[in-house]
Amino acid sequence: MAERITISYQKKPCYDIFLTSGFQELTGELVPIVQDVERKVCIVTDENVAPLYAEAVKEALGGVFKACEVFVLPAGEENKTLANVQKLYAFLIEKHFDRKDMLAALGGGVIGDMTGFCAATYLRGVDFIQIPTTLLAQVDSSIGGKTGVDFDSYKNMVGAFYMPRLVYMNLDTLQSLEARQYYSGFAEIMKHGLIRDSKFYEWLLSNLYEICDRDPETLKTMILKSCEIKRSVVEKDPTEQGDRALLNFGHTIGHAIEKNSGFSLLHGECVALGCVAAAYISYRREMIPMEEYYEIRDMFVPFHLPISADNLDADRLLELVRSDKKMRAGQIRFVLLEKIGKAVLNDTVSEAEMRSAIEELNFQEEG
Repeated sequence: MAERITISYQKKPCYDIFLTSGFQELTGELVPIVQDVERKVCIVTDENVAPLYAEAVKEALGGVFKACEVFVLPAGEENKTLANVQKLYAFLIEKHFDRKDMLAALGGGVIGDMTGFCAATYLRGVDFIQIPTTLLAQVDSSIGGKTGVDFDSYKNMVGAFYMPRLVYMNLDTLQSLEARQYYSGFAEIMKHGLIRDSKFYEWLLSNLYEICDRDPETLKTMILKSCEIKRSVVEKDPTEQGDRALLNFGHTIGHAIEKNSGFSLLHGECVALGCVAAAYISYRREMIPMEEYYEIRDMFVPFHLPISADNLDADRLLELVRSDKKMRAGQIRFVLLEKIGKAVLNDTVSEAEMRSAIEELNFQEEG
């Protein structure tokens, strides 16, 4: 049975998140949005997703649009660049896409971010929809209107806040994800529990086996709750002036590790390491007890996420942290835990504390 969550922007309903099985209901969801039968749509996807789902989505969109194009990008975070966005601009110009036409992001977070950024900037703004096919994209990047591309490997350094018209989640796509990509999404899900909802965090641990088995009903319950948590944050602070920054828990050191790895580590794997580091700083500041830190750290293990890494270079990672877009007046804005289920923003975390946390991640490997 399908589920629907409505996201508001500036206290007015803005777009729906629609969770279901299959792509059959996509046509019906778009009818009230599209209206003009003369509109065209471009499905933006990548080389991994296109063979799996592009034709099914094209068929569903064919009932609403007069023409449907497909633009395929190379897969992977390393391809989330302005150069590839330029190729998409050129394609849209060549195909005579105008301001009334629409883009459809079909894929993971990289495709969603790039398509959204292109939609925000092509002809000063065209409509787009999100059709996320990875767990990470379904619970995080497709929601909230953050779009962007990496610049010189710095994460999302160029971007815009731009809301989709619809987020359509076909939960069946999770069954085709390779295991590493699937588990990568759990870092963001667990982050939601850690920063906002201790009961959800406990639910995740108690449903470990069903989640790992990709039980459809368990997945729907989990994704629905995770989306509701993110909605509660982004509606309150849509452009990240305050509380929305809590969603960056684990991302400060995590992004530095991700860039330093040359994106050989997945985003969720790096966020997991970043969450361990942030929990460690919270423990060393006596905000959470030692037992809680170790519980948080160890909870990533059954979900096949790393809690340590080989030979992390603290000097290099701190250099990358200093260039992070989360810097405010020369000070990094960090997210710490007061307890499981409650995160706080903090502008006083020192480089010495971050260095100690990075060494802790290395220490796990040695131990």
